[in-house]
Amino acid sequence: MLRVAIADPTESTRESLRTLLLGVDFVWLEAECARYEYFFEVISGSMPDLAIVGLDHDKQKALQMIGQLSVELPRLPILTISHDHQALLQSLQKGAKYFLTHPVGLEDMLTALRRAMGDAQGAGGGDLSGPASGIIARPTTQASQVYSVLGSRGGVGTTTAAVNLAATLAADPANSVALLDLDLALGDADIALEVTGQENFSIADLARNIDRLDMNFLKRSMARHEGSNLSILRHPLEIQEISVIHEGHIERILNLLKISYTHLVLDLSKALLPTDLMAMRLSDSILLVAQLELSSLRNVVRLVHCLNAEEGMSEKVRVVINRVGSESIEEGISLKKAEEVIGKPIFWQIPNDSKAVIGARVAGAPLIKHAPKCRAHGAIVGLANALTGKTAAAPAESGKRGSGSGWSIFGRR
Repeated sequence: MLRVAIADPTESTRESLRTLLLGVDFVWLEAECARYEYFFEVISGSMPDLAIVGLDHDKQKALQMIGQLSVELPRLPILTISHDHQALLQSLQKGAKYFLTHPVGLEDMLTALRRAMGDAQGAGGGDLSGPASGIIARPTTQASQVYSVLGSRGGVGTTTAAVNLAATLAADPANSVALLDLDLALGDADIALEVTGQENFSIADLARNIDRLDMNFLKRSMARHEGSNLSILRHPLEIQEISVIHEGHIERILNLLKISYTHLVLDLSKALLPTDLMAMRLSDSILLVAQLELSSLRNVVRLVHCLNAEEGMSEKVRVVINRVGSESIEEGISLKKAEEVIGKPIFWQIPNDSKAVIGARVAGAPLIKHAPKCRAHGAIVGLANALTGKTAAAPAESGKRGSGSGWSIFGRR
């Protein structure tokens, strides 16, 4: 958490700044001051991590106050804001560390705040009056992990994998998890989970209001799954609404969500739309879900070839074989043969457990709630642990599966 104090005698700009900061989850607004001459006293009493000063009301008084702060509290970082570029340069000479020009947009403010948080990691603790050595150290949150889940075709269990991975991650009280249904035309993650709140709000509404999108607006738009720590952003309610959503919206939404959540799980479409590609560019891992049958594996080859053409995408792809052991699906294709065909190792397997999976879907609940002891849920837990590094993935066992009950959960880094 970054504790911030602001000084700006102009009420309108101070109110605008307050609104902007209150929309950022990792910021705590410690104090406000409407008089430059009182700000040193406010700072001394509140001891914030960052001071933000608006210069335009009275540049000379503001610069004088910044000079006093930099002498008396040399370790306090100061961010200045003004329409006047000359005044901003003068503020840097007086001891300010960062500056922004009016009008201040959310993205620019987030960039400055994230930089302040990042600089804080390398600085030592202590009081503000010690020798200047950077920004006061404050613990920062771990970087958000983003997992895209992409199906090799319809019906392979992409949404089932995404929903249950998200719910499993959310079961850890240390995590905050959001599931985004980015199958914009035909998504159904909200059916797989009974969600509450904002039934009529979707990603299309965010796209239409992208210019005023802030953290509060975004989080209020998320539906909730009862009984878990999982938030859900729905697909558009009407198919024609997908025309208002483009990749720039996805980038903005994901960057904001990464500030608030430890993990994001993205349920993608099968169409490889520009929105899907943007989501994958911003992801840490791409889980490519397939089954041991010819059409699915052929599409894996096509998708891998396509993603190889995107810079930095190939190393993110993790092949996940779903419904392993289903005699109605498998066409005599062994795991070894599948790996030879797709040219990549199989990262993880999820055993066929259709009774539990169908029961959970009908109940509108994830496996962790509906059937926590089933084999499919055990596989999802292993997948979540392998992705987050909690446990090392065991080598995948190649060869055709036997018909006995000795199947275990295999994986490969």
